[in-house]
Amino acid sequence: MAINHGSKRLVVGAHYGFSGWLAQRITGVAMALFTLVLLVQLLLPGPLSYEKWAGIFAAQWMKVLTFTVIVALAYHAWVGMRDIWMDYIKPVGIRLAMHALTIIWLVGCAGWAVQVLWRL
Repeated sequence: MAINHGSKRLVVGAHYGFSGWLAQRITGVAMALFTLVLLVQLLLPGPLSYEKWAGIFAAQWMKVLTFTVIVALAYHAWVGMRDIWMDYIKPVGIRLAMHALTIIWLVGCAGWAVQVLWRL
């Protein structure tokens, strides 16, 4: 006697819906606030020069804020690309490869951005 519990529905990524949506909104707000802070800094009186640009990022609080936004940007991009790969690439092996390549690319870009930030 075979017992058949549950449906035969294949659930792939169903748990990503709300958390992905919320992550996109939170990281988007963080990036928007950072943009406003940066614009205020740039609009302060004085010529726009390398010294002014370096001075903006010399403060430790600005480095921490920028680092937070770099991480938020990488996560924002990851959520978006993950959803695109899950929606449009059906073969599991190709989708897994695209996920891995996306993660490698985003970690590399974030690492490079942090390296540039701490060089200022």
